[in-house]
Amino acid sequence: MKYEYWLASIPHLSDCKKRLLREEYKEGRAVYYIEEMQLRFLPFLGEQDVEGILAAKKEIKIEKEWECLLKQNIQFVPYFSAEYPKKLSQLPDPPYALYVKGRLPEEGVFSAAIVGARRCTPYGEEMALDYGKCLAEHGIQVISGMARGIDGAGQRGAIDAGGATFGVLGCGVDICYPREHIGLYMDIQKRGGVISEQPPGRPPLPVYFPMRNRIISGLSELVLVMEARLRSGSLITADQALEQGKDVYALPGPATSQLSQGCHFLIRQGAGILISPQDLLTELGITEKELEQKSDKIEKMLENHKNVVYSCLGFFPKGLSQLIDETGLSASALMQELISLELKGCIREVSKNYYIRVREGKDF
Repeated sequence: MKYEYWLASIPHLSDCKKRLLREEYKEGRAVYYIEEMQLRFLPFLGEQDVEGILAAKKEIKIEKEWECLLKQNIQFVPYFSAEYPKKLSQLPDPPYALYVKGRLPEEGVFSAAIVGARRCTPYGEEMALDYGKCLAEHGIQVISGMARGIDGAGQRGAIDAGGATFGVLGCGVDICYPREHIGLYMDIQKRGGVISEQPPGRPPLPVYFPMRNRIISGLSELVLVMEARLRSGSLITADQALEQGKDVYALPGPATSQLSQGCHFLIRQGAGILISPQDLLTELGITEKELEQKSDKIEKMLENHKNVVYSCLGFFPKGLSQLIDETGLSASALMQELISLELKGCIREVSKNYYIRVREGKDF
């Protein structure tokens, strides 16, 4: 997998060309060992592409960077992996690979994106918090960009409700941006995960933020825009959501507020109008009874996962690959349960990714 990581990390080579390379040679290792002359004969690679690949062979220290990735508990999820989100596979320009701290959104569970202005009003921040909390209370996964203002408020609301939330970053997942969101950054990893298509160590450059917006909308069934100027990243996210066939809702505000002009524009274009969180749930056809049943089902399912993982462990260390085979869980789901059990004092990591049972786990 380390050669797959190398291929994904090549800078300035488009995801499309990375896919073509891998499909031509079947694996990252084969691509790494292609001779220069062979590269130059490939019709889909230009001179700059070839030079970039050759430079990556010299500059990217595969062993060191791969080891660093593992030490930081960063999951590498390439497009051909079984864990790669099916929703993103349907995009016209899906990321070649994802880097994850925590876990990916659960497949088959409804997700909503909450996006908006960084410099929002108290009204916008309060509404984002309320919507994030209400959606999470009702089993809906909240997706956002962990940015200042609306994004952070929506995700904080989801966390306060004990729900799942996922932050899609415009930098490497090992970098907390903005820095003042370090508490939110850590909490998101406990309740969900931080996700990026940028390799670890990649700084938060302006060019990466419009790119990450398609992932936010791609992971979501609908996008809620709380406050936005006419020219803003939130409207880019809304446009991408519409192109992906997703529903977009916007929060109306004062006619004189520039921070509501983007929302009013979306409403004029046919976006749904956000009146209240309860009104939105009703429009989505989600009743309180259905939500209670769904919540109970999810709780039981998670409880069963913990029992399965715990029962597979004994007093002799077992590694991740063995546990994946025995439990049938994905790597991300397994890691989530292992972290939870370790925090409860039921198991212990005795060496890198090797675990043992330490007490009877009756009170998960």
